[in-house]
Amino acid sequence: MAYVIGVDVGGTFTDAVLDDGNGSIVAAKTPSTPPDYSQGVMDVIVQLAENLGEPVEVMLGKTHHIAHGTTSSLNALVMGNVPDVGFLTTVGHRDSIYIMNVEGRYLGSAPHELQNVMGQTKTHLIPKSQAFEITERVDHAGNVVIELDEQSVRNSVEDVLGQDIRSIAVSLLWSFRNPVHELRVRDIIHEIDPDVFVALSHEVSPRIREFSRSSTTIMSAQIGPGLRDYLGELESRLADAGLRGPLLVMQSNGGAIAAAEAPATAISTIGSVLTGGVVGAVNLGQQLGHKNIISTDVGGTTFLVGLVVDGEPVRTSQTIINHHPINVPTLEVHAIGSGGGAIAWIDRGGNLQVGPRSAQSVPGPACYGAGGVEPTNTDANLVLGILPETGLVGGRKKLDVEASREAIRSHIAEPLGLSVEDAAAAIYAIQNAQTGDLLRKTVVEAGHDPRDFVLYAFGGAGPAYCAGYAAEVDIREVVVPLGPVASGFSAFGLAASDVVLAQELSDPGQMPVSPSATQKHFEDLEKRLSEALDRQGLSFKEILYFREMDLRYTAQLAEVSVTVPSGGLTEADMVDAMNEFERKYASLYGEGTGFSAAGIQSITLRVQATGVLPFDPHMPELEKASDSDPRDAQVATRRVCLDAQIGFVETPIYDYRKLRADHVVAGPAVIEVQTTTVVVPPKMSGTVDRLGNLHIITRD
Repeated sequence: MAYVIGVDVGGTFTDAVLDDGNGSIVAAKTPSTPPDYSQGVMDVIVQLAENLGEPVEVMLGKTHHIAHGTTSSLNALVMGNVPDVGFLTTVGHRDSIYIMNVEGRYLGSAPHELQNVMGQTKTHLIPKSQAFEITERVDHAGNVVIELDEQSVRNSVEDVLGQDIRSIAVSLLWSFRNPVHELRVRDIIHEIDPDVFVALSHEVSPRIREFSRSSTTIMSAQIGPGLRDYLGELESRLADAGLRGPLLVMQSNGGAIAAAEAPATAISTIGSVLTGGVVGAVNLGQQLGHKNIISTDVGGTTFLVGLVVDGEPVRTSQTIINHHPINVPTLEVHAIGSGGGAIAWIDRGGNLQVGPRSAQSVPGPACYGAGGVEPTNTDANLVLGILPETGLVGGRKKLDVEASREAIRSHIAEPLGLSVEDAAAAIYAIQNAQTGDLLRKTVVEAGHDPRDFVLYAFGGAGPAYCAGYAAEVDIREVVVPLGPVASGFSAFGLAASDVVLAQELSDPGQMPVSPSATQKHFEDLEKRLSEALDRQGLSFKEILYFREMDLRYTAQLAEVSVTVPSGGLTEADMVDAMNEFERKYASLYGEGTGFSAAGIQSITLRVQATGVLPFDPHMPELEKASDSDPRDAQVATRRVCLDAQIGFVETPIYDYRKLRADHVVAGPAVIEVQTTTVVVPPKMSGTVDRLGNLHIITRD
């Protein structure tokens, strides 16, 4: 028997889920421990062993691997908490990262920000004093036009190191067509100082377009050293505790990679925690027969939304952070700072706002009694009776309702002339409204009808809000994954993930491009992926390859990915790719928006390799209700307010552990689970399915 463990490190809590290979799942939850998140991982591993009933060393000795997701890299980039990085590029091209193709003025901006033309500004990744040019030139065909001037490299490296910089990004013109100069630059850097971290653009982002390739490489160099040090320390601590299997790190593409391999392309891990829940939703959807799923995760810090369409997660080839493009294949996940720890505050206009600033785990909400004095969503839920005063995590996390009331009174209620209860209800309503807005943006603006989807809601705070934000977009069914995973559903997704690697190559050409040349490129990418899979230290049940081409209309910037069949390619395959592009383009941008007469270009080729692991974690089935009554699971009543206009209502409280499959709970009701709390509003009901999940629907 071999265990698989998924560990999800969030800004507030760290979750772990263990699958024992025999249909049983064990979960654990502990507070995160910034800035040393590895301590939180070790804490949750200890708690997991206690819940399993085995010593830590015995549990880890039986563990095949641990799949780990962390927000530390993403948080570091978003908050700018990164070390100084040097940048080396081809002579004459240093300013490309400051000009930013003009994109820096609008990438990632909201519509109201785009309308404020005079208020638009650019943010630069590094100051110009850290960017240097070196003499060399490779042309668009990969031919060396000017040999690398090694002395100019040495001079620039000495200038970088003289600023006490320990990480260098190298992005040379057309290096993805011929990386010989970038490779030699790395050799020279390590001849001068072998401990300097180096990120090469042809390894991190081998795509055309200089600015986005350089920005991706710089950001990878910014987080690479920290990720390397963190994972190295964590691997050492886990090994000392008894782990013999590998530590894997979740990537933005929805698959894992060996921890030793992750720092080289560190930027690929920035969405690791964000994608765990989507992977879990795909896995659970297969068990429940759901193909169109909206995955929503309300953790302590953020609210995350991802889509699964026809059984496959929606993917994208680029994301934006702080107005800079990141070229990495990723599951498309939208996020706002609206978690359980989101702080309620009043803006200059006297309007109540919630988030994006979070109390996180330190100091935490006021009710945690750890020094937090500002009101949060969690404090509002405690005042409204949604959360039990006995505490969270099975009573291990005590809550102080008077501290919550004082925080809301002083910061919100008195300034707005409201009672504490009305202020708490307003916070709850705003949370539902802004999470509903993100749902609308994610689903409707992508051209989908929310009524065609089932919404999955998880995270420690998600089940308390899901019925409310689902109603904002008229979603008819909500599934709260409970059973043994409860709020640790993202960790379940990590445990269920396979190893997924991707390789790309830009080779622009007019369609239909040569099938034989394209086939050769795909074979080279697949060979590189095969070698990378061999380095993961794992045995795979099978290896699957998936090919894509990014196409565009000539002279346009909008690229659309289309699938390409495996095996030898023919002229007919190229024509099929063009036809698929035109269909998808029309679907995305509207009928008649394409311009075939301009011609179609192939821009980037991509292969994704999935190393399928010999594990398939599934939610275990729950005992059926038989003749039992769900009222047998009712343990109390308490006054709960879910709507300011209705006020407090004496509400049944249910103990989830006493519910069985097929039980139906009529709202209003609160169902208490060890690691989360589920709200079933009035006029709705919750039905427990065979896996222990709760399906919330509107009653006729």
